Amino acid sequence: MAAVKALLRYGVIAAFMTSAVLAFVEDLDDTFKESRVNDIWLVDFYAPWCGYCKKLEPIWHEVGAELRVSGSPVRVGKMDATAYSGMSSEFGVRGYPTIKLLKGDLAYNYKGPRTKDDIVEFANRVAGPAVRALPSKQMFEHMMKRHDVLFVYVGGESPLKEKYNDVATELIVYTYFFSAHEDVLPESVTLPELPAVIVFKDDAYFTYDEYEDGGLSGWVNRERFQGYLQIDGFTLYELGDTGKLVAIAVIDEKDPTEESGRLKAMIQKVAKEYRQHFNRDFQFGHMDGNDYINGLIMGEVTVPSVIILNTSNEQYFLPSQPTETVEQLVQFISSVLNGSAQAQGGDGFIQRIKRVAFDARSTVMSVFRSSPLLGCFLFGLPLGVISLMCYGICTAETDDGSDDLEGLKREGLTDDDEEDDEEDEREEEEEEEETAGLEDEKDPEEKKTD
Repeated sequence: MAAVKALLRYGVIAAFMTSAVLAFVEDLDDTFKESRVNDIWLVDFYAPWCGYCKKLEPIWHEVGAELRVSGSPVRVGKMDATAYSGMSSEFGVRGYPTIKLLKGDLAYNYKGPRTKDDIVEFANRVAGPAVRALPSKQMFEHMMKRHDVLFVYVGGESPLKEKYNDVATELIVYTYFFSAHEDVLPESVTLPELPAVIVFKDDAYFTYDEYEDGGLSGWVNRERFQGYLQIDGFTLYELGDTGKLVAIAVIDEKDPTEESGRLKAMIQKVAKEYRQHFNRDFQFGHMDGNDYINGLIMGEVTVPSVIILNTSNEQYFLPSQPTETVEQLVQFISSVLNGSAQAQGGDGFIQRIKRVAFDARSTVMSVFRSSPLLGCFLFGLPLGVISLMCYGICTAETDDGSDDLEGLKREGLTDDDEEDDEEDEREEEEEEEETAGLEDEKDPEEKKTD
């Protein structure tokens, strides 16, 4: 009896906690447009039939609970974009699920990994001020430990500060922006003039120069990554927004070899020592394994090797000779930069046809690898039905002809029989005519006798 009571108690507690977690996410309807103005909202626009949406749902409730418990001002909701399609269109929803943070008249799209920690970090970053102040050296050092890349505005009111604030409002979805007094910076930092915008990364700092670097927004977009990264599919997608070519060392970290280590070290060295030459146009990094790259270029890349990707037009470059030294690697990168290296791939019409065929083949192969029985059912059943239909059509035509022939034979109406009948009739007519002729030739006496 005591065990039953304990189970009931635990069941009640679990049900209460579940309902409490669900309460952290609000179901939104068409009244949301008017009611959202005074709050900051993190909204999941979903479709009931979407598999990715169903996968996100438990994570979304964890996000709601985390933000509520931490005291965040962000309210979390979800909206059925198929039921309220007009509302979804107004917010620019084009696919499912779509995550947006709505702050006043601004709507920020979330494009990061769909994990609780990443979504919560995004919500807290965008919900706060676009530019955060660093009032002390301790705060500056704390932020340096937390962030791999740190943008800081130094100086008083100026046109540059207005541009910085505008860029921060635009690109807060990607990174943090700070402002500080010159005394807060480390003593090793020397600035030629104030005001200035600085980025701290890769154990160094770099100052924005309007004449050399162009617009501030473009410079921030190019500098928001470390000089050398471990690259995966999602990172490569994000790098596409920077407009840079991506130089990748394709290695196997599960089975490291001396060649892989040497190639990785060479890429790292070029990224650091040749920053002045290549940083504006290239992002450097390494990728574990060649599966993703093979699917991207619809070919086979050896491991280890170097490849340069242009994510804007799906072109790629491979070295024409082995890259065994830093000088050879620099020469290869320079040839891509000056246009002398041969580009492969692209997004032309023929390549698009190849992409469709490659994706279809990959889908079929993945289905058969993961579940052979399901693959046989999905692809074998339609082929079997089509084969039976073709067989039925062919055999039906053959049977009809043979049946007609048999019927004609049974009725004695075949072509050969008809010809024989006609000949017999002609012979009988000829005999009758001959008989009639002979009777006409008899004399009257014979006729009378007859």
